[in-house]
Amino acid sequence: MKALITGATSGIGKSMAKKLSMRGWDLILTGRNEVVLSKLKEELGGSVETIAADLADRKEVYKVYEFARDKGVNMLVNNAGYGLFGRFEETDLGDELDMLSVNITAVHILTKLFLRDFKKRDNGIILNVASSAGFLTGPLLSSYYASKNYVVRLSLAIAEELRRDKSHVSITVLCPGPVDTNFNNRAGVTFSVKPISADYAAEYALRKAFARKLIAIPGLSVQAGVFASRFLPHKVLAAVTYELQKRKKPAGKQAKGAVTG
Repeated sequence: MKALITGATSGIGKSMAKKLSMRGWDLILTGRNEVVLSKLKEELGGSVETIAADLADRKEVYKVYEFARDKGVNMLVNNAGYGLFGRFEETDLGDELDMLSVNITAVHILTKLFLRDFKKRDNGIILNVASSAGFLTGPLLSSYYASKNYVVRLSLAIAEELRRDKSHVSITVLCPGPVDTNFNNRAGVTFSVKPISADYAAEYALRKAFARKLIAIPGLSVQAGVFASRFLPHKVLAAVTYELQKRKKPAGKQAKGAVTG
């Protein structure tokens, strides 16, 4: 069995790589940092291939697909992504567009291309890493929340199409709350609630994906929060989220990009 993991150099992606390697999977790992990828390959041992790519560049996304397409990939893990903290009118437009390219465009392209391949074989797993933010409106992280809403809704739509086709291809969308990765560290902000570990999120996601579960939300409190959000007006949810997000920004410190994958 072979998996392609984007954003594999840190956080959930790195944890998934380690856990799949321990399960005997062959791996294709991609991330921006070639040096870190090489170190991870050496650390994991086994059958591991790497390809450095910046998924903000659409050509690089296609490069990753072409590299992996004929190598018998059984699982695609779309993990790469990051967020930008700040008021919408103040965040840098170029940074924001790069973020949307990684969080949305790269996920869209790889999901579509590998889904076509998987459906031809009538076998395969797609694991899209979103966030509990994908069910909410997110003032101060507006574009990030919107991008994760896209990933959630795209995954749900694909799942229904697969169900109607009686396909053996499955799709799972991971929607964790705060995870102890470099997301907030790189942004210069702190968590307002206790995060789960990347290892826990990765193991939970893989177990749900192997069980062909559609939505994976680790943690009872986050599950309860997502469920409760269905019954609250959008304005109330946005106001609550704003209050939670503004606690993340230390006084006098400007938050910038925060890589999650």
